[in-house]
Amino acid sequence: MRTSIIIKRITRITLVVQLLFMVTSCKDYLNIDNYFDDEFNIDSAYANTRYIEAYMWGAAAMFPDESNTIRQGYTPGPMATDEGINGLTGAGSSNVYYGMDFVTGNITPDFYGSGGGPAGNLNQWGRNYKIIRKCNNILKNIDVPRDMTYSDRNRIEGYTRFIRAYAYYNLLIDYGPPILLGDEVINTNETIEYYDRPRATYDEAMTYVCEEFEKAAVLLPQEVGLLNFGRPTKGAALALIARLRLIHASPLFNGGAAANSYYGNWTRSTDGVHYVSQQYDESRWALAAAAAKRVMDLGVYKLYTVPSDERTAVLPTGVTSDPNFYNAYPDGASGIDAFKSYSDVFTGESVGAINPEYIWGVNTVYMNTTINQGSMPPSLGGWGRFSVTQKVVDAYLMNDGRTKEEARGNTYFETVADLPTGGTFDDLFTAQPKSFSGYPLNSGIFKMYDNREMRFYASIGFNGAVWQALSSTTNNTHTAKYFYQDADGRGGVSATSPNYPLTGYVIKKWNHPYDAINGTGARYMPKAYPIIRYAEILLSYAEALNNLTGSHSVELGGQTYTLSRDVDEIKTSFNAVRYRAGLPGLSSSQLSNTAEVQKQIERERMVEFLWENRRFYDVRRWGIYEESEREPIRGMNPDGADRESFYRRVSPGTSSFLTRQVDKKLIWVPIPRAEMRRLPSVDQNPGYN
Repeated sequence: MRTSIIIKRITRITLVVQLLFMVTSCKDYLNIDNYFDDEFNIDSAYANTRYIEAYMWGAAAMFPDESNTIRQGYTPGPMATDEGINGLTGAGSSNVYYGMDFVTGNITPDFYGSGGGPAGNLNQWGRNYKIIRKCNNILKNIDVPRDMTYSDRNRIEGYTRFIRAYAYYNLLIDYGPPILLGDEVINTNETIEYYDRPRATYDEAMTYVCEEFEKAAVLLPQEVGLLNFGRPTKGAALALIARLRLIHASPLFNGGAAANSYYGNWTRSTDGVHYVSQQYDESRWALAAAAAKRVMDLGVYKLYTVPSDERTAVLPTGVTSDPNFYNAYPDGASGIDAFKSYSDVFTGESVGAINPEYIWGVNTVYMNTTINQGSMPPSLGGWGRFSVTQKVVDAYLMNDGRTKEEARGNTYFETVADLPTGGTFDDLFTAQPKSFSGYPLNSGIFKMYDNREMRFYASIGFNGAVWQALSSTTNNTHTAKYFYQDADGRGGVSATSPNYPLTGYVIKKWNHPYDAINGTGARYMPKAYPIIRYAEILLSYAEALNNLTGSHSVELGGQTYTLSRDVDEIKTSFNAVRYRAGLPGLSSSQLSNTAEVQKQIERERMVEFLWENRRFYDVRRWGIYEESEREPIRGMNPDGADRESFYRRVSPGTSSFLTRQVDKKLIWVPIPRAEMRRLPSVDQNPGYN
């Protein structure tokens, strides 16, 4: 949906229709200088059903690829969070990772980064309004084609409304309240007074976008064929509503201390109304829970799982916190391979088009050509620089569900002080190799990485981890070596090269055992990227219910839902995600404590959705952005030439790291200065001049 790849898969636009799109512009709908060319022979697009549908998919093709979260500029993404950092940074043309530009304060109303990508920067404001204008044109002329059937009309209207709602969705989450145009098609060659209009409030925008997704959901198909994977469905529209309703209920946008701290003084200059409501409304949590429950009740989606076999890691013994832990999945963690159940969702082993966990996703080469290459060791032809942080590593639980703090000195060892009396530094490394689910774990691994939950091994590349690269017959089964003078470390590559992990860790989540860059037979497994998957709906439902203190009846899609803080419902939805990861679920004492459940949800979302572009938005909606981002970025020591010096927690000593900023204005991307000049009634986002 977001990529030109999707459009190529769903339609081949004829030469005649291509001519209609030859002179398109990425500028804002108010930049009318180019519209004559853009609208040249526009009536031809409505000559028949085939042309109008091609025009609609042409609008969809303007969305950037959703998988391009770190380089192509449509979102700040993981590099703008505590999830990731890389060494190839710097303002201006030397930087192609816009998240790093954003987090170091280089993104301004006048500068959005430079480099590659469909727009070349983070400025997607105008592109989204261009999409909206095209959709409004379609809806205005949808009854013009004489050959259009009733079925054709419903299909085209459903997709068009979804495309338009999705453009507004992107404006809302990245820029805050947008200008709402409704069905209006903006004229050309009008005076500035005609184009000038204020932004909506956050509540107005949220209501409008959700209502548009609701209208689209009525008309969209419940599922699409394999060849149409990437097209939105009814479930995609309803799932995005659930995501938006959860954001709207969250502390940053729902009154209270966070909303007041960030937006208490931000009012619309035209009428003095607060852009973000300063009144708490608990019923928003009920609406968010209902929106998630509605997706669950479709009966279409479920968590992807792989049955256990003789290679599956045995569940740890002695777990007593969750009496259901040893039951068969989904009532417990037994009977499935937790490593493959999670890993296969991302590596390409499970085909995205038939994966029941994918509510909406896209086929993409980006995960191989950029993410995989950026993470794979230089010895295998990779860049080895897409680092995850120590904070991420610490967030993963032990395989029995304990935190590293709870397991310290028992199954978690990081320092000599954690060892039994008489232990030496050499005792901090494993003595025997292991293998589970086809994943090899060498001997001599730092014990910090031993006995961790399966998602850790599926997601994190650490010093000593094996990169199998099995499709290459001449360059495979490589052990990553990140010590300073080793092949994949800072000194081994080059002391001035950015191609080493700043923190001693890289993202390994999308790496299939057969993925290889060089050597005889080297190839990648084709991959899909999940824009939204069922695990998010389950955790959103648990979070929304957990924030209810009373009973609420809400209407959604013509149905009434009555909801309260139902402990059994929270447990069932949350534990499904934990069990799939091979972990025990919430204990009774945890479930009885609202704050503790929220803490567990925050940890779970950080781990479950690592590098899936959720963390940036989560810490903001929770109102913990400043607290979270002020924690120092830490990792192992890339300047360490031996084990004792490498395995020490340090802060990366790079100029890009040292200039990271924590500022309230970094909740959103700024509106471009050029648009502000054209629109006197539009107020800039807080904190930007």
